[in-house]
Amino acid sequence: MRVREFFDVYRGYRIPRFKLIEHRNWWFTFSGILIVLSLVGITVRGFNYSIDFEGGAQISYPLHTGATVQDIEATLATYGLTGAVQVVSGDSVAIRTQSLTGRPDSTKILNDLASQAGISSTDINVEDIGPTWGSEISKKAVRGLILVLIAITLYIAFRFEWTMAAGAMIALVHDVTITAGVYALTGRVVTPETVIAILTILGFSLYDTVVIYDKVKENTESAALLARMGYTKVVDLSLNQTVMRSVNTSLVVLLPILSLLLFGGETLKNFAFAMFVGVAIGAYSSIFIAAPALVILKSRQMAKRAPQRVQGRPGAQRPRPARVPAADGAQVAVASDAAASGATARQASRQGGSRSRPRPGQKRRPPAKRKRR
Repeated sequence: MRVREFFDVYRGYRIPRFKLIEHRNWWFTFSGILIVLSLVGITVRGFNYSIDFEGGAQISYPLHTGATVQDIEATLATYGLTGAVQVVSGDSVAIRTQSLTGRPDSTKILNDLASQAGISSTDINVEDIGPTWGSEISKKAVRGLILVLIAITLYIAFRFEWTMAAGAMIALVHDVTITAGVYALTGRVVTPETVIAILTILGFSLYDTVVIYDKVKENTESAALLARMGYTKVVDLSLNQTVMRSVNTSLVVLLPILSLLLFGGETLKNFAFAMFVGVAIGAYSSIFIAAPALVILKSRQMAKRAPQRVQGRPGAQRPRPARVPAADGAQVAVASDAAASGATARQASRQGGSRSRPRPGQKRRPPAKRKRR
């Protein structure tokens, strides 16, 4: 593809001719590898939960010196503490670490932090967070997610058809599994912001999938287009008509998320990381997973509806041609072998009836003589 043609395709002036459905086995293989790696990461390494889920201490105090995040982390490390340290506006410190309750050296820890910040230990605010808060958020999020998925499935099945609803759910499971696997493999902290980001990802992925399915529905309603191309090629055409729209929409969303990931604070980075991975995977699954899954489900559905051939028997009544859905979605007339052979025999008799030769042993009659008046 030349540079001019590439820019014409990118800007939507021309429809590309990518063979996306034809190479669906490649996409399925690639996604299968990602899913296997994700499941291995989830089962072997597990998730790195924040103190919102496992419990801990949230320490906040003013900063009157030039202590940096690295200095505060070094002070905590001397006592075997790890966590997220954030300096807000250069004069306030927020720390999330393990709980200090029951530790004999908790007073010494607070005194060292206070002397490092140039304040008194009484100016440090320590708040213990129990694990029940994060677990309650997770339970409510999972409950809401299940209800939303059921509602979305019913809507897509009602608006389009059940095969499209099944394809959209396959893409959603694909997106959530890979996003969770990336978190497990990279060891990033799972926070309540991560749960919010995953819920946002599902909405974006469904939006992109519904746009593609709507184009598929529009093209498959044309009987002439279906009869000429078939269902698989019509879906491929619909993908080519919407692929650049999906790519451009995803890029517009990814660019501001990337800026948050690079320049945002610790809390924003956790949210932006989940969003970035999820939006990228969602854009990929809408094109390379949802549409090919629809073709496979639709082909199996049409194969079950197609009638089986019945061998004709001598003297049996000839069945009438019936209208049944073909494998590509178009309506075709189907007749049995006996009906087809009968039609061939009738056509041959009509064409050669007047020129048929007399049978052996049969004499020709002489022409009748005219009577003279």
